Amino acid sequence: MCGEQPMTRIASGIDLIEIERLESAVQRQGERLLRRLFTSRELDEVGDNMASLAARFAAKEAVAKALGTGIGLITWHEIEILRGSANQPVLALHRSAAQKAQELNLTHWSISLSHTSKLATAIAVAVGE
Repeated sequence: MCGEQPMTRIASGIDLIEIERLESAVQRQGERLLRRLFTSRELDEVGDNMASLAARFAAKEAVAKALGTGIGLITWHEIEILRGSANQPVLALHRSAAQKAQELNLTHWSISLSHTSKLATAIAVAVGE
């Protein structure tokens, strides 16, 4: 119809992880696990801060949920959570993740991370037309 506004598309995902669970996995599998889950840039920014790593892990899961795929079709390295100029979380999508976002016309993302001493959580919200 003439004059109609395009529909706004909204997608969201949320995830929660026990920090101890990630710590235990890293103790068992070491650096190999960290390199599988996180990009070099993520590891350079966060170091060995397990709470921050757990929050980024949760964010990757949340983004995958917002894309409707989960991890599997999209890999851990295709969803990258970096720090912006004010230390805010910034999402970078690569390869299949970027392609899926484009297919869904999800063009603007907001990521929020939080953690306590025991839990880390993240939410991802995407909008587009």
